[in-house]
Amino acid sequence: MVTDSCEEERMVIDLVESLVANEVAPRAAEIDERGEFPWEVVSLLGHQGLFGIVVPAEYGGTPTSFCTYLRVVEKIASACGSTSIIYATQAHSMFPILAHGTEAQKMKYLPDLASAKTIGALGITEPEAGSDVGSIRMTAVRKGDRYVLNGTKRFITSGNVAGTAVVFARTGGAGAKGLSAFIVERNFPGFSSVKVEKKMGIRGSTTAEIVLEDCEVPAENLLGEEGKGFAIVMKCLDKSRPSVAAQAVGIAQGAFDAAVRYVNERKQFGKRVLEFQGMQFLIADMATQIEAARSLVMHVGGLIDAGCKEYGSLASMSKLYASDMAVAVTGMAIQAFGGYGYMKDYPVERFYRDAKVTQLYEGTNQIHRMIIGRGYLER
Repeated sequence: MVTDSCEEERMVIDLVESLVANEVAPRAAEIDERGEFPWEVVSLLGHQGLFGIVVPAEYGGTPTSFCTYLRVVEKIASACGSTSIIYATQAHSMFPILAHGTEAQKMKYLPDLASAKTIGALGITEPEAGSDVGSIRMTAVRKGDRYVLNGTKRFITSGNVAGTAVVFARTGGAGAKGLSAFIVERNFPGFSSVKVEKKMGIRGSTTAEIVLEDCEVPAENLLGEEGKGFAIVMKCLDKSRPSVAAQAVGIAQGAFDAAVRYVNERKQFGKRVLEFQGMQFLIADMATQIEAARSLVMHVGGLIDAGCKEYGSLASMSKLYASDMAVAVTGMAIQAFGGYGYMKDYPVERFYRDAKVTQLYEGTNQIHRMIIGRGYLER
């Protein structure tokens, strides 16, 4: 798993496909039903080194290409949306440390995150600051060799189980220039997770509210430079948005596969349902939309692998298009099942519920339309 070769990357995908088929898919409905963090599945993925594929070997990783990482997210999502966002969020928590961390920070935090010995989280969203990152209110005040953090983070994926979180707080004045990033450990006094949300979908990925109350963070845990937090979070989002797009593609693919199996087996009026032209048109639209979204996602992944610096607009396009596609395709999958698609006996209603949130997190799709559109303003 530790080289760039196509053969070994194929081995990664083969491994993931086997794990998804034998370990993730059989547990997916139960994970959704229980609404609890799937420790057993996460431990299994960690044991196989899959969380470390975005991390260099010197920090405990098993590195491969970003495109391969996106494919892994998609493969997991095709069986279980909850497990896929847990997997992706672990990478999201490592991206800022990889890009802006000191050597000491990387050596201290990345090995445990890469092995999933420690669960990671990203602390951006607040009650009054979602898509508007510049409105973050959590404060960080320097006192000697420490920063004292105060405030609340909301809708934090894995927030109640994370041992390490990259948290964004205000060290200066208003607006984007006053933000800084910190690596915060759960065992720091003043750190607490006070609420776990009850969600429509992605129910096995726990979403929590984090409160920092006079939480003392060592000054050496400042990530990057003071006042550079906004740039850090934006660069992090440029890489996390394609992974949400990959998740959306996977969810749609899972629903599509279930629908194709069903309409090949189900008979009405003496014929298989897929023999009717109307159903063939529905299946054709689903297949085409999935392939178009996947191509866009992998194009962005290829740019990242090639070392391109500017791909933010395309990252937004991938997230926007793939998430809208996933909601549309999972809805079509329910239609293909007819009344049975609305029942929990079949997986498509779960895929439909899981797809919706991909339009909301990592920036709502309205925000992404603004990002894309303003890129065409003449200067």
